[in-house]
Amino acid sequence: MARARARAGDPRPASAPPRRSHARPPGPAGLPQLVLVATVAAACVLVGVTFRLYDTDAWEHLAVGRAIWTLRQVPRTEIWTWPDFGQPNVNPSWGFSALVWPFWAAGGVMGLYLWRWITTLLVAALLWATARRLGARGLAALPVLVVCLLVYRQRVQIRPETLAGLWFALSAWILTQRRHGGPDRAGWLVPVTWAWVNSHVSYELAFVLLGIHLVAAAREGRADPSPRRLVLATAASAAVAFANPFGWHALARPFEFLFAWRHEALFRSIQELGPPVWSQNLANGLPLLLVAWPLFALWRTARGRGDTVEWLTLLVFTPLALSSSRFVATYVLAAGPFLARAVAEWLDAHPWPLASLPPWPRAAIAATLCLAMCLYDWTHEVGPLGFGFDMSRAPVAACDYIEANGVRGRGINHFQSGGYQLWRFWPARDRLPFMDIHPEDAPAGTRELYYRALTEPAGWRAIDDRFHFDYGLFSRRYADRPGLLDLLDADPGWTLVFVDDAAALYVRKDGPMRALAARDGYQTLGGSRAGIADRLRQAAIDPGYRAIMRRELERQAASSPVNFYGRAMGRELERLDGR
Repeated sequence: MARARARAGDPRPASAPPRRSHARPPGPAGLPQLVLVATVAAACVLVGVTFRLYDTDAWEHLAVGRAIWTLRQVPRTEIWTWPDFGQPNVNPSWGFSALVWPFWAAGGVMGLYLWRWITTLLVAALLWATARRLGARGLAALPVLVVCLLVYRQRVQIRPETLAGLWFALSAWILTQRRHGGPDRAGWLVPVTWAWVNSHVSYELAFVLLGIHLVAAAREGRADPSPRRLVLATAASAAVAFANPFGWHALARPFEFLFAWRHEALFRSIQELGPPVWSQNLANGLPLLLVAWPLFALWRTARGRGDTVEWLTLLVFTPLALSSSRFVATYVLAAGPFLARAVAEWLDAHPWPLASLPPWPRAAIAATLCLAMCLYDWTHEVGPLGFGFDMSRAPVAACDYIEANGVRGRGINHFQSGGYQLWRFWPARDRLPFMDIHPEDAPAGTRELYYRALTEPAGWRAIDDRFHFDYGLFSRRYADRPGLLDLLDADPGWTLVFVDDAAALYVRKDGPMRALAARDGYQTLGGSRAGIADRLRQAAIDPGYRAIMRRELERQAASSPVNFYGRAMGRELERLDGR
């Protein structure tokens, strides 16, 4: 070769080594780049759950926590509603209430935000640790997990799901560690399952995860780690599950819903128990995740990397997510680590132009991607970013009126607002709600009567004949649809004494609050928004009616700041008067 170069006129001496290029391919991202992207991803997760609290169920969880700390025991009888007061009661989420109460007691709304930040960040850290144990050690895993937690954030209210998500992620991490060469901490699953049983009704998912790993171990014939420790951990978890204040009754709850309650009309009417609302999940990436996970699992299987645990997890949790909005958050916790691994492997197998960039530019791209994927959902879905508790959905001013005017007795309410009523008035038995945020605690016959009362006149007459109510506190969130509020507005035996955008309060004219009914009963206003147009038409043709309505709207405005519809009616009266 040297002689050939000399004959060709190559100036290099025969002994000169071949010339080498000084350009080196970029190395993998190191710890500094990983820290940068992880910090941005963590910031995205925290910002994503920093939206205004609006779920009124939080008030019942806080009321239960306050009661536990006040009574220094977990109540096992019904002390939350008046119709079944003193009867046996089951509350699988008591542990969540007991844990979240000190956060509220110490910091108020700030304490609740700290709870959200801490629990969500722990979930994110466990998902990342699980993904890394599966093999996703590059930068690509973090944007994938950010998308998953963007979907997860819709359930990050002050609810026991925040603890259930933590227990799920912790269980998945423990099981993944032992299966992929890490320490075998199967024994840790026993206290985790006990904590799960005592904080949320979804504890059965702990046994679903255990079952998936047991099936995979048996199918794949793994000798190390031995499935024996996993079998023992499963048996011990099943035994310790009975160590809760309500015994087997608490463990029966998810199966009662599965086989009986979910078929009842009342539960079918609850939106979050139904399938996901796709218009609310387009921006957060849920449809993309549902399509991408099985495709990546097929791709890995075709390359000889099929994972039994991944396939079983996919086949179990995908139908759950499609069946109920409540399981969407669980689905992304299950999918996240597997998707992160698959994306990292796919990028390694398909080199692309950006892969040739040095580590720092690649880290900048990954960090930018984490942020860019969140911006639309932060500003369009779930709730506006910000700090505080949106009280416009809670019957705050209505409860102020109840307290100031001595309203008490046998009341009926929409169960969605029962939690705040309980928060305000427990332990006063004559002001407790008829039904709280857990309608499953009421007898089946009462639930059927209650649902019929909300949907048909004969149902209202039947339930009132049985309980003979003194007052009714109803949400106005859905009062634009004809229903019970229209019936009460037209009933000569009842009168509306308080109304704002959040709630309508009625009292019986011949009951113990007859004097209040005579003094404060509205003549022109109603609780139903469906009747507003008819009332304004009457005002347009009757100056006397219009004058009364104007005075009543002024009184309504003075009684509550949550009064959009009242202000709109007032503007219409101004127009009718030519002002």
